[in-house]
Amino acid sequence: MPGMKHEKLCVGPVAGVDEAGRGPLAGPVVAAAVILPSKGVPRGIDDSKKLSASERERLCARLKGCAIVGIGIVQPEEIDTLNIY
Repeated sequence: MPGMKHEKLCVGPVAGVDEAGRGPLAGPVVAAAVILPSKGVPRGIDDSKKLSASERERLCARLKGCAIVGIGIVQPEEIDTLNIY
């Protein structure tokens, strides 16, 4: 993980957020937010694209035990109605 210099200055929890999807033409848009504990972050956490499938699976189980996770899925019909921003 990066040095977390800026995150360490925060008083409360810090969430990392990412999304995947291209909008109504390609199916749903999925977004996730994760809050990791300030201490005891599992070793090996890195960009998922840099990890093998087996490393991701191993870390996923460890993360589920210590992280707060939120996931949102928006279907194309809702994007068409409300827009994406």
